[in-house]
Amino acid sequence: MQTSHPIGVFDSGYGGLTILRQIRASLPDYDYIYLGDNARAPYGSRSFETIYEYTLEAVKWFFDQGCPLVILACNTASAKALRTIQQKDLPDLAPHNRVLGIVRPTSEVIGHMSGGGHIGILATQGTVESQSYILEIQKFFPELQVHQQACPIWVPLVEHAEHDSPGTDYFIKKYIDLLLKKDRQIDSVLLACTHYPLLETKIKEYMPVDIQVISQGKIVAVSLMGYLNRHPEISERITRTGSLSFYTTENAATFNQNAARFFGAAVDATQVHKL
Repeated sequence: MQTSHPIGVFDSGYGGLTILRQIRASLPDYDYIYLGDNARAPYGSRSFETIYEYTLEAVKWFFDQGCPLVILACNTASAKALRTIQQKDLPDLAPHNRVLGIVRPTSEVIGHMSGGGHIGILATQGTVESQSYILEIQKFFPELQVHQQACPIWVPLVEHAEHDSPGTDYFIKKYIDLLLKKDRQIDSVLLACTHYPLLETKIKEYMPVDIQVISQGKIVAVSLMGYLNRHPEISERITRTGSLSFYTTENAATFNQNAARFFGAAVDATQVHKL
């Protein structure tokens, strides 16, 4: 029998560590287990079918580790796989477990963060093509004007530790300019990829000073706190020893070296050879 029942946090690579960092700061007593599918990253340009397949494999792996709750801390997986997993797979796979994403929590509050009602979204190609943010935001704030811009180069730049290099500036400015051309009244821009917080300093350099830049980590953490308060039947099943474990489908030494930049502290991961 499983003696530990942690919250599972999943991402295609390292970006979800920026979410885990904020969640753990808000809820330090819970146990956590993180999995990065680095061997198959990035997910952003892959098909719906492939992302769904990979994400479902990860969810099953988390359930095998005893996780009653899994957070898809990946916008692409949340946008392309979450709904199908919740509606099609979960009832038969583990009806008493839950899988949550990060698109909906952000969509529920973003309208309150915009002064003028014009929102910009910077995201991966997969997230943009899914239209998930457009659809979710319209449910809560139908009056908002929302424009998206895919930034296909940004994740590889971050993954390869080039986010501070001078060459990155060109690609930061390029996609910001493309977004702002779509709506000159944009007053708030959401970084709808968990890798993008590492680019936030450069993004703010090229973003007009009167436009607010929004990251997701704290939003997701606050949303999770509320969810656990509303669902004691889930919260009570999660063990609380403050433990934290890291896993990756790629080489563990490589993961440890890169993960520290995202998590803000040293990590010691174990490689998972097959999900």
